[in-house]
Amino acid sequence: MKIGWGWRIGILYGGFVVGMGTLVVVSNSQHFDLVSKDYYGEEIAYQKVIDAEKNQAALSRPLTIHANGQSVTIDFPDEFKGKLLSGDLKFYSPVDARWDRNFKINAQNNSITVSRNDLRNTRYTIKISWTADSKNYYQESEILLHA
Repeated sequence: MKIGWGWRIGILYGGFVVGMGTLVVVSNSQHFDLVSKDYYGEEIAYQKVIDAEKNQAALSRPLTIHANGQSVTIDFPDEFKGKLLSGDLKFYSPVDARWDRNFKINAQNNSITVSRNDLRNTRYTIKISWTADSKNYYQESEILLHA
């Protein structure tokens, strides 16, 4: 059986249309998350974050983060010993927004411990925003949690 050039062009064009239709259906079924639901509102307030990062850079050392199988521990520099620390601790997962976790900081013992039961085995960006003596501080760190 011999297929003429007209039929070959028709089959090629039909295959292209079916392939493009498949790509459209698959791309529309993909799950994606924005960085933040209130991206523009947070962008306007970002100058406060820049000032808090400058305050953190002036400390004797950055925060240290340790992870083991049971917990993640965040140690503050010696300047904060005996001071009341308050603020927010955010574990941001770039993989899936449902894996993000937020915790309140309310510490006096110069460290915070978070149970690994609340976290997934993935890469997190830890965003720590805290206040001590009416001065704001901010630090971001990357951590890879695995079993």
